[in-house]
Amino acid sequence: MSANATILKGRTGDWEIVMGLEIHAQVASNSKLFSGAAVGFGAGPNEQVSLVDAGFPGMLPTLNRFCVEQAVKSGLGLRAQINLKSQFDRKNYFYPDLPTGYQISQLYHPIVGEGVVEVEAEDGTFFNVGIERLHLEQDAGKLIHDLSPTDSYVDLNRAGTALMEIVSRPHIRSPEQAVAYVKKIRTILMYLGTCDGDMEKGNLRADVNVSVCPVGNYDKFMETGDFGFLGTRCEIKNVNSFRFISQAINYEARRQIEIVEDGGKVDQETRLYDPTKGETRSMRSKEEAQDYRYFPDPDLLPLVLEQTWVDGLKASLPELPDDKRRRLMDQYGLSQYDAIVLISEQAKADYFEAAAKGRDAKLVSNWVTNEISARLAADNRDFSDNPLPAAHVAELVELIETGVISSKIAKEVFDYVWKGEGSPSEVVEKHGLKQVTDTGAIEKAVDDLIAANPDKAAAVAEKPQAIGWFVGQVMKATGGKANPAAVNHILKAKLGL
Repeated sequence: MSANATILKGRTGDWEIVMGLEIHAQVASNSKLFSGAAVGFGAGPNEQVSLVDAGFPGMLPTLNRFCVEQAVKSGLGLRAQINLKSQFDRKNYFYPDLPTGYQISQLYHPIVGEGVVEVEAEDGTFFNVGIERLHLEQDAGKLIHDLSPTDSYVDLNRAGTALMEIVSRPHIRSPEQAVAYVKKIRTILMYLGTCDGDMEKGNLRADVNVSVCPVGNYDKFMETGDFGFLGTRCEIKNVNSFRFISQAINYEARRQIEIVEDGGKVDQETRLYDPTKGETRSMRSKEEAQDYRYFPDPDLLPLVLEQTWVDGLKASLPELPDDKRRRLMDQYGLSQYDAIVLISEQAKADYFEAAAKGRDAKLVSNWVTNEISARLAADNRDFSDNPLPAAHVAELVELIETGVISSKIAKEVFDYVWKGEGSPSEVVEKHGLKQVTDTGAIEKAVDDLIAANPDKAAAVAEKPQAIGWFVGQVMKATGGKANPAAVNHILKAKLGL
């Protein structure tokens, strides 16, 4: 049984969860997969629809080369096999938001084959998730049910938008692993610039396939490849937040265990997660490939790529999260934890490196991942929208390193800087926040304190840790501006420690 696998207690024994995920990532492109219609959020209903998207008779699809390039880059980022020959198929089904009556997808010959993703767990360990495939397909439109008590409306703005569907192997063993995996895929795609990762707008969402089986069966499955050792899976469709992914998995696993322990049989079906009720509900019975009557799209030739073109794309890739994590650890001496937090957002990692030049990297990392990240979260901002120049963080750390201000005063300085009162140096001068390093002034404060508290001074000889009280009082007397190291040194000398 893999590490971090969730074990659920049942009435009849222990159960384990097995999951595979299908991540639908909208390709970052200005136009759709098979038409020149614009792609963008916020347009009015049916304002971004071509005759191809609307399914008008005689309209022929034209493949968007840029979307192909984005899919290949994504496959390379997932360390997956790029298939030089792939094919588009028609997936036939009828729904009001699908004007053509079919979706152009890739079933038999996807553009990207098998790969593997290394994912960081919450405890700092790593686990691998196999990628079965990445294929290109069109998105459908959107049905709107809340504008009228009697009618539903169809908005085709999303129809024909390019999606990458990333299908994992059933290697995910807990809700926490599922969330970590989706976060890792999202980060990779955002580094590559192939998807903006905006889950709130539906630009990245997950279908979660959940099954349960008695403890030990998963290991038998991994040894034999026999899916009979696993339970019947149910697909939870279109989950678009990390919190909902975790909640949906926990509920669905418990639901399936109860059914099996009551002597029932889990139906293979597609379900939806209702975050208001905190439960999944049946949507439809789970279809198989034959239900969609897949066949090669007669209007599209097979897609043939040249290896030299793929190699050129590979050479143009930016530094990816795993490589950046290792480099930050090697170059700046950061811990694995600090490096992982920094690479979670490309803008955060870039900001750190801009501020860390010639400075204490650990100290810079602490300011970036703690104070600045907290302020941005409170303002509901991403790191790419950070109003504080990296030079200000570097300057703040320099003031600490050179003893101009203490770490405690630095937080006060930071408050002023965040409010836009100027650079750290300007704030220190304006508000008189320079650290007191004059040993004469500190000695006088210490002498006055000892003279006023002879009993406490005598007690320090028997209980040295009591010196902390004197340190606090001296700092208080100097308005928190005294150099802590100097205060400790003088106190120890005066108190005979």
